[in-house]
Amino acid sequence: MKKATGYIFFVLSFVAWGVIALLPFLDITKVQVAGATTFLLISGELLFWFSLVLLGKEFWEKIKGFFKQDKGLD
Repeated sequence: MKKATGYIFFVLSFVAWGVIALLPFLDITKVQVAGATTFLLISGELLFWFSLVLLGKEFWEKIKGFFKQDKGLD
């Protein structure tokens, strides 16, 4: 259950960023867009870090390995 919740939080953290991209196209005021953007940024970051806490160090190492370049390639 802990891992499933962690994966759900991980996916939702990226969904929050996707929703931010859609906000300018909604029929809401600029103030509401600013407030929603702030809320979604904070929520996305918190969900990401909570997912890392639930999924553990191994998952974090996989994420880092995905972005590291292999220095041995020519």
